[in-house]
Amino acid sequence: QVQLEESGGGWVQPGDSLRLSCVASGRTQINTAMGWFRQAPGKEREFVAAVTWGSAIPRYADFAKGRFTISRDNAKNTVYLQMDSLKPEDTAVYYCSTTASMKWRFEPPMEAVDYAIWGQGTQVTASS
Repeated sequence: QVQLEESGGGWVQPGDSLRLSCVASGRTQINTAMGWFRQAPGKEREFVAAVTWGSAIPRYADFAKGRFTISRDNAKNTVYLQMDSLKPEDTAVYYCSTTASMKWRFEPPMEAVDYAIWGQGTQVTASS
């Protein structure tokens, strides 16, 4: 089994940056892709970004392109989400997730249903 733990959330002013981290522990060698999702109060969970473990191929939601960057450090079993130019509408709980399905080894999925394991989430608030 794999466990995920997010960190790095907090309160920032609009325009500031944050870097979220997600550390995977357990049977991490079977993971094929890692994803970040977010959920704001009263809204559905939405895809933010994802990356394959092997070739580091990223995918981004449209709102994340140009502002957010996903990366991974295989040696540390850690995935990062660098968020720049944060906006009030980025306020949400951010979750990392992982899948071990081999069909995602070349391109990470963008649907929450394709991820099997989730972290507890970390709150990000962008407000003046």
